[in-house]
Amino acid sequence: MEHSRFYYYVSLILFISGLFFPDMVGSIGINYGQIANNLPTPDNVIPLVKSIGATKVKLYDADPRVLKAFANTGVEFIVGLGNEYLSKMRDPDKAQVWVKANVQAYLPATKITCITIGNEILSFNDSSLTDNLLPAMQGIHTALVNLGLDKQVSVTTAHSLSVLEVSYPPSAGSFRKDLVGCITPILNFHAKTNSPFLINAYPFFAFKSNPKQVSLDFVLFQPNQGVVDPKSNLHYDNMLFAQIDAVYSALASLGYSKLPVHISETGWPSKGDEDEVGATLENAKKYNGNLLKTICQRKGTPMRPNTDLNIYVFALFNENMKPGPTSERNYGLFKPDGSPAYSLGINGTSLISTNSTAATATTTTITTPAPQSQQSSSTGYLSISVAVKGRFCSRLYQLLFPLLLWSCFSSRLAF
Repeated sequence: MEHSRFYYYVSLILFISGLFFPDMVGSIGINYGQIANNLPTPDNVIPLVKSIGATKVKLYDADPRVLKAFANTGVEFIVGLGNEYLSKMRDPDKAQVWVKANVQAYLPATKITCITIGNEILSFNDSSLTDNLLPAMQGIHTALVNLGLDKQVSVTTAHSLSVLEVSYPPSAGSFRKDLVGCITPILNFHAKTNSPFLINAYPFFAFKSNPKQVSLDFVLFQPNQGVVDPKSNLHYDNMLFAQIDAVYSALASLGYSKLPVHISETGWPSKGDEDEVGATLENAKKYNGNLLKTICQRKGTPMRPNTDLNIYVFALFNENMKPGPTSERNYGLFKPDGSPAYSLGINGTSLISTNSTAATATTTTITTPAPQSQQSSSTGYLSISVAVKGRFCSRLYQLLFPLLLWSCFSSRLAF
């Protein structure tokens, strides 16, 4: 009975999404974390991924259950190689064994396009991990070359914003001096292999650290006066774009201005501890709704206006076994039973296509887990302060979609 209800309500979401919001303008990425003991099976996750319009999924491992379940769905996957495996991947034979078992075995049915080596390694200040990072990336890439997979599968690693020494104004972005020696060879690897530079960015932490100085509208993509970079004269109306452009500037300062930057994690918690200011249902809906609107509009940053955003929002689920503050367990879009983590869990916005007179609306809201270092994402942004009231809205969505969606996920209808 519970199984049939799960599929019934998810199918209803898919129907409603297709009826009112048939075309997705942008490509949405979602992180699929599994630090929990109550999550649905991967087969049951597929309709949830489709219901939010996600076409890309990022894992933190290479879970065979997930990779098998998503075969022939067309969903693109980033798989992860954990920090604990880095030293082993220096051995070319072990690297090739790992690639064969965790990547090649699922191709081409499952569309694996990227492998992340470790997560936020340079933020740990652990010399053993740092020393093994690039050799592990090189080992996995060599294995892909030997197997003839390097043209379809790239190799990269995700960084915290704490790798930046200067992050504001965006035009002054630069890497930490103590990391330049190890990050430059990594950037050279990216340039040679045509792989993206991944960054985990969380405006939430800037607001949490100093809510009186950081404008909530600025971090939530709400209408506001914004700030002007005094050097570039570029105008910023949201913190995430300022963070991304600071990374572009840091890359350019080392001679790697052409490297693509992807946001491997971002999001906002729907619940937090008493000292976690801003971790609320309403703020999570605003951040993720406005973020998804921006993604689907194919709107680039002020520094790169013609570059599509590649953003993965964490996560599909609240994860009840994650350590740390309450917020860590409440970044999910869905609860384990498939219901929204907060009311009206899918936040729609209206999109006006530049190539058509018709308005195309999208129904997607996603959320993302905090980086391992809670302080990293707020570094350099505590001086930004603006305050202008306002909000984006879609009359069609407000009038029709909440009524239909709420009827599916009313608390009376427990799975």
